[in-house]
Amino acid sequence: MPQPDLTLTPAGPALAPRYRDRAPRPLPANPYLRLFSHPGTRAFTAGNLIARLPVGMFGVSAVIMIAAAYGSYALAGAVTAANLAVGSVTGPLIARLVDRYGQARIAVPATAYAVLGHLVLLLCVHERAPVWALFLTTAVTATTPNTGGMSRARWAHLLRDDPDALHTANAFEQAVDELCYMIGPVLAAVLCSALFPEAGTLTAAVLFLGGTLVFAAQRSTEPPVAPRAAAGSPLRVPGVAPLLAVFLATGAVFGSMEVVALAYVDGPVAGPVLALQAAGSCAAGLLYGRARRTARLRTCLAAMTVVMAMPLLAASTGSLLALAAGLLVAGMATAPTMLTGMALIQRLTPTAQLNEGMTLTVTALLAGIATGSATGGWAADHAPFASFGFLIPVTAAALALALCTTTGVGRRA
Repeated sequence: MPQPDLTLTPAGPALAPRYRDRAPRPLPANPYLRLFSHPGTRAFTAGNLIARLPVGMFGVSAVIMIAAAYGSYALAGAVTAANLAVGSVTGPLIARLVDRYGQARIAVPATAYAVLGHLVLLLCVHERAPVWALFLTTAVTATTPNTGGMSRARWAHLLRDDPDALHTANAFEQAVDELCYMIGPVLAAVLCSALFPEAGTLTAAVLFLGGTLVFAAQRSTEPPVAPRAAAGSPLRVPGVAPLLAVFLATGAVFGSMEVVALAYVDGPVAGPVLALQAAGSCAAGLLYGRARRTARLRTCLAAMTVVMAMPLLAASTGSLLALAAGLLVAGMATAPTMLTGMALIQRLTPTAQLNEGMTLTVTALLAGIATGSATGGWAADHAPFASFGFLIPVTAAALALALCTTTGVGRRA
């Protein structure tokens, strides 16, 4: 039996307290759970998730709201296209301010300004304002900050000394993107149809502002403002411009696939069938994040070119189930390609310009999506046979692969 320890006190000898040595708690075996063992990561991820969900809601909500009030889907599409065009200019500028002055200092007023624009657009539509007012108001909403880019910047700061964990974090962020783009439009459509046409925009505005406030309040994980040693745009960094060209072509893959798939199915099941592509991308991204080895961007684009032929072959059979399976398989190349490209832009871009670099990437991707949507729509209207439109995503993927191969982007990142 162990003897009790004695210690001297002013009142005389007394039993010394025993302190049980506590071993450090072991880290979870799951790499995704290990990400959230860092202090503050759960809070900023929750806030960013709330703020990112409305990104997939605003466009669908605006289309439904404007079409219901003015009876024109053409007008609704033109207004949302104008928002995308203005955002391609303002997005990198806002990201540059975030890099220069910090996330919380810029993201909160930029979000508040964008939310105010959405609410004014809602009032204009409700009161049947002139068409020019819709275009003017939607330009105000283009101050939306890149919430996904800010979250990736936090992970890059927290995990700067752990490349494997940073790869897992990028995979998690890509899966969140796919999840938000899969749930957001469905939620917006349900709100607008079940309640009133403006319900989607109103809910998205509340979620966007609330989520950004929660995200910005987590100052302990916010990256410090780095000294701005580099001047000008990240476009001057060697390798960035070719990478943006690759993302432009990759965006055309996504935009054209969405339009031609919707035109081919043309029914109430079009949405769920198309959502299988996002589901496949989400699952593949999570699996890719657990891998210890990563593929090169050229390898990912080659795989994307191959699997994008699956929907074409499936559509040629005329079977809806075959097309659904083809879209599921095609989506599995999306997330690995995207997170490999995002990892490249993180390595190429100076720390002081990281948010701007990632926002330029998103801008190139959105421009490609718009181009692919227009091309896919033309192909759907002028198709000599039913599956003709599915040639566009395959061609765009092959173009992205050719650009990556000829420019050597990512070879010496």
